[in-house]
Amino acid sequence: MFRKCRDMRKCFILFSLLISASSYAQTEVSNYLPGKNSEGVTYFLPKTSIDITVKAEKTTYTPGDFCRYAEKYLRLTGIATAPDEQWAIKSVSITPIGTPDTEQAFTIKLKDKTVAPLVELTEDGIIKAINTAYPTTPAKAVQEEKEAPALNPRDFLTEEILMAGSTAKMAELTAKEIYNIRESKNAITRGQADNMPKDGESLKIMLSSLEKQEQALMQLFTGRTTKESKVFTVKVTPTGDIDKEVLFRFSKKLGIVPASDLSGSPVYLTLTNQNTVPKPTEEEKAKKKLDGVVYNVPGKADIIISNGSKTLYKGELTLSQFGNTEVLTNNLFNKKTTTKVTFDPTTGGLIKIEAEN
Repeated sequence: MFRKCRDMRKCFILFSLLISASSYAQTEVSNYLPGKNSEGVTYFLPKTSIDITVKAEKTTYTPGDFCRYAEKYLRLTGIATAPDEQWAIKSVSITPIGTPDTEQAFTIKLKDKTVAPLVELTEDGIIKAINTAYPTTPAKAVQEEKEAPALNPRDFLTEEILMAGSTAKMAELTAKEIYNIRESKNAITRGQADNMPKDGESLKIMLSSLEKQEQALMQLFTGRTTKESKVFTVKVTPTGDIDKEVLFRFSKKLGIVPASDLSGSPVYLTLTNQNTVPKPTEEEKAKKKLDGVVYNVPGKADIIISNGSKTLYKGELTLSQFGNTEVLTNNLFNKKTTTKVTFDPTTGGLIKIEAEN
């Protein structure tokens, strides 16, 4: 019976260490039948799912308190006076994921006098390697992008501005303060300021401070725009070709919404089998025997994600569903050499096979 490994990260299972000095029995593989298989190790071949990751960005505009006076005091035109939110799709990426195919489960029986392979499985039982360790890739450190703290324009208002009796007067005085800041910046850069900085570093600090003040006060007229990114993931497990299936919908006002939500425009998925792996005939299927370790020969597919007018993603995928299965003959594991095999847990395909004396 299949015994679940206690280590959920890796599952190393030793078939047998009994080696006969004169002869070796064959490693026997059979279809997995719950409750009917003799003692052995059960593994799954994977079916390939696709995680489609969409990065969307929301841009939020908040009008400034003095937006209606931008043209009058600063000669700025086209300044919006109403708040607004807009979504945009920034990127689309895909990640193939291997999930256990419950229709492709096999048991390798434990038998005496068998040259015993060491098997590594994924946490959910997909075969990864025989007589070797599956190579691991160190996880890349993700560096979070930190936004600069938002400036509060009111922190830079003078007492005279705050004491003004009307919004119009406050706008007028704020505009004058902006012009004063600009004059100070020009005087410093020209070397004409009364109190010039003594060194280059002090000059940079002073100019940076004046620039920050101007930016903050300008927001009272031009408003403030902020951006926020969100990541959405849609999982698809293909069973065949897909012709412009609605993956999700997208709205500039609401962002990404479900495929059933008609408030957004459809984003389509098209998947086309390249037929790179010939399909076996029924006669060939009938002749094929389970006389070794079963693995996948995955096929290729073209994938396109579009919104009807623009292609958001185009590429090629390797999928187990568009291929077939083959068998590693058991003679490979019943000789005086140690055969090492590595499989792709995403597709079930053969990555590497080597023998050592």
